Amino acid sequence: MTIQILGGGCPKCRQLEANAKAALEALALEADIQKVTDMDAILDMGVIVTPALAVDGKVLSSGKVLSADQVAALLKP
Repeated sequence: MTIQILGGGCPKCRQLEANAKAALEALALEADIQKVTDMDAILDMGVIVTPALAVDGKVLSSGKVLSADQVAALLKP
């Protein structure tokens, strides 16, 4: 599984990354976490408002900082 945090590196982006890591730990899942900061790449994924969360290339959230519980709900099999 690949989790992408899309955004310019602002505090909200860093918080979303931390929450995603916490969700992975809580679910005992392993994933590659990538930061996508290139605005052209972010726009190519259809994201207008950051931060955004994508899993395996599919954008699941945009424009808000999901809590660890919210991220976990999206990652559950």
